Amino acid sequence: MMFAYRAVADRLVRLGPSDPLEDALWIDLYRPMPEQIARVAALGIEVPSLADMEEIEISNRLYRDQGMEFITVVLPGLSETREATSGPVTFILMPGRLVTVRHHAPRPFETYPDRAFRAAAGLGSPERIFLGLVEDIIGRLADLLEGAGRALDEVARAVYNKAGHSDEALQHALQQVGRQGELLGRVQLSLLTLERGLSFVGQTAGERPGTEGLRPLIKGLMRDIQALEVHGEFLSTRVALASDATLGMVNLAQNATVRIVSTVAVLFLPPTLIASVYGMNFVHMPELAMGWGYPLALGLMLASALGTYLFFKWKRWL
Repeated sequence: MMFAYRAVADRLVRLGPSDPLEDALWIDLYRPMPEQIARVAALGIEVPSLADMEEIEISNRLYRDQGMEFITVVLPGLSETREATSGPVTFILMPGRLVTVRHHAPRPFETYPDRAFRAAAGLGSPERIFLGLVEDIIGRLADLLEGAGRALDEVARAVYNKAGHSDEALQHALQQVGRQGELLGRVQLSLLTLERGLSFVGQTAGERPGTEGLRPLIKGLMRDIQALEVHGEFLSTRVALASDATLGMVNLAQNATVRIVSTVAVLFLPPTLIASVYGMNFVHMPELAMGWGYPLALGLMLASALGTYLFFKWKRWL
């Protein structure tokens, strides 16, 4: 799909299918089809493939070519099947136009066109649209970190609450911790790549027409990213603590079960010994020929089990 926008006053207005792309200030390519790639290529823009975008070398993610800047970052979003994932997004900055290429759906690309007028950078140039979009992305990452913090709060309440130590509750807590750990990993990777991308753009900010006064905005966004990185590290520590606490509670629950089973086995050991003695088929066992032999054996077994139980209680092993 392809979405094209032009700036009208302080708003982004989406172009119709028949409108010429030359009028677009921002072209957003989402899982582009060959004919859409061809239309953008007619403007002199080489659209990178998904394989090119997934290259991990920094020289393939941040570079300049024929007066255009290519910035590839990794952002969390939704896959085609609406599952949480992370994937590369390429921003192509060129004179008079911004092109974005993505193969998944980060939420800011859906929300930014409707609230672009709120961005501090404005809509006067492609660079300003880029910074406004980055600002929206940073806000989305901050929301994800806050959501992870609330989820970890719920896990902590469940783990440290004695009433919530059922197997199902502990399993759910461990799964929740794992999900939040995965989310934090995706957010931290996004913050790292965004910081690199902004640093790359900041090197030439102010040199091209329409980029005057952008460096303070870039520095402000960099400070926001650094603050979120500190927050992400703090939440990563909480994830490790919550994981250790949950696994500790699982071990305690298992130990309690093993202790009960061991206690039952020990309680039945003396009666088993008595029954084994009277199960030996020796000729000279006077109790076997007496009428009170059987009740005596049962009484001894019961008394030995009760005595063992009382001994354990006295030692506070139960």
